[in-house]
Amino acid sequence: MLKTRIITALILAPIAIGGIFFLPPLGFALFTGAIITIGAWEWANMSGVTAPVARVAYAGVVAAVLYALLDVPAVAVLWLAVVWWIACFLMVRSYPSGSGQWGSLPVRAIMGLLVLVPAWVGLNHLRTGSFQFGDVANNLLVILYVFCVVWVADIGAYFAGRAFGKAKLAPRVSPGKSWAGVWGGLAAVAVFAVIVSQLASAPIDQTLLLVIASLVTGLVSVLGDLLESMLKRFRGIKDSSQLLPGHGGIMDRIDSLTAAIPVFALIITQLGWLAAGNW
Repeated sequence: MLKTRIITALILAPIAIGGIFFLPPLGFALFTGAIITIGAWEWANMSGVTAPVARVAYAGVVAAVLYALLDVPAVAVLWLAVVWWIACFLMVRSYPSGSGQWGSLPVRAIMGLLVLVPAWVGLNHLRTGSFQFGDVANNLLVILYVFCVVWVADIGAYFAGRAFGKAKLAPRVSPGKSWAGVWGGLAAVAVFAVIVSQLASAPIDQTLLLVIASLVTGLVSVLGDLLESMLKRFRGIKDSSQLLPGHGGIMDRIDSLTAAIPVFALIITQLGWLAAGNW
């Protein structure tokens, strides 16, 4: 299994790096749109859609929605995402007793749109917007930063959880997660944000705001992970698909990012560090 995971990672890493960091904005939108569309194909299964044709049709609908939103102001979609993730917190918190409110196939299908579409909009807003933080004005670096926030939160949570993880975070949704893991992940994120601020020569007020923005982003990334775990547990499946040998599916790799990206993009927009740009 470990060998399979490593081989898959070695194949996917250059594709992901090339697609995210070396494509022009329109190519970036198409590349990320393809990833989101594959995620939608997987979400169809988590929604309870099992017929292959119906799953492809659902993915096609999501792709059409992405295309329709090309000229829609990103901030409106990002505010919708924030409202959505607040609702997700309530759903995860009440699981399984509250599953009757969202457990039907149509509702779960709509949930996929609310998870996937704002993530794509937020990612492209980060790519095309006019960005400035401290001495840094590189959009690719801000995309890398939000990815790193999620990864740092995961790493911090892993080690803190192993060392101190007795009190479980959401045992009915994801038994392996603990409160110690959450706090350890957030502590790691705070340190990371301070280091990045120093490297960007940011003033103290911007440093403090970046720490707060990063903590919120790290916290909501946990919610993205928990939401997918809840859907898979309700559906009775372990992975979103077997598309990536040793890694499960696309959604298993981007679940935290689907929550983190739109929230972070909205926060730094409201702080004035990111303004809408052009394709």
